[in-house]
Amino acid sequence: MQPILAFSLPGGPEWLLIILFVIIFFGAKKIPELARGLGKGIREFKDATKEVKEEIEEGEKAVKEK
Repeated sequence: MQPILAFSLPGGPEWLLIILFVIIFFGAKKIPELARGLGKGIREFKDATKEVKEEIEEGEKAVKEK
């Protein structure tokens, strides 16, 4: 087995098992709340990376002006 394949994404049957586990473990009522929380977390992460990128670009402009 190649090491790269050991860390690949789950396939069809694995996703079904994961979804089934989530439904059983959290219940159908909690899943929308989890999805909303995940969406907010992803949005905050994107905003933070955007801010860092802008700061880096501003720093590059400041260095070029000197």
